[in-house]
Amino acid sequence: MASKKDPNKTENPDAEIELDEADVKEEEEPQQEDPCAALEKELAAAKEAHIRTLAEYDNYRKRTTREKEALYGDAKAAALSELLPVLDNFERALGTQDADAEALKKGMEMIFTGFQETLKKLGVEAFGEPGDKFDPNIHNAVMHLEDDAFGENEIAAVFSKGYKLGDRILRPAMVQVAN
Repeated sequence: MASKKDPNKTENPDAEIELDEADVKEEEEPQQEDPCAALEKELAAAKEAHIRTLAEYDNYRKRTTREKEALYGDAKAAALSELLPVLDNFERALGTQDADAEALKKGMEMIFTGFQETLKKLGVEAFGEPGDKFDPNIHNAVMHLEDDAFGENEIAAVFSKGYKLGDRILRPAMVQVAN
């Protein structure tokens, strides 16, 4: 009787052990990934991060532009709402028909005082008084005067006051400078 051989078994027991060791070695060592594929994955991740950063920046830019426009509008509205009472006072003064010259003068002085207070509340300061030293950064000399009664570069007359908001000059003072 012929013995049947198992096709999976080999006749040499040592060979069987070698195959098992080879199988174990293949399982232990992970197959190395293609270096190009790894770099492509890294490049794709970097591209995605870059695109996300660009989108975030674009959203930030649009948001800050909208906020700036809204802030400008709010500041403008706040300043103008402070001026409306002055306009109301002018309207009332023009509406009086029975007033004499003295009453009109007193009304105009009250409006002027109210307007100055409103400007002060908004942070606006007036400058340019006779006797001040001339500063070309904040004064506009429109006339020159030779007079020994005034000092060198002293303001002799003010034609229109200057106004500033903090350090920002809103309008330079138009003055006459002596000597």
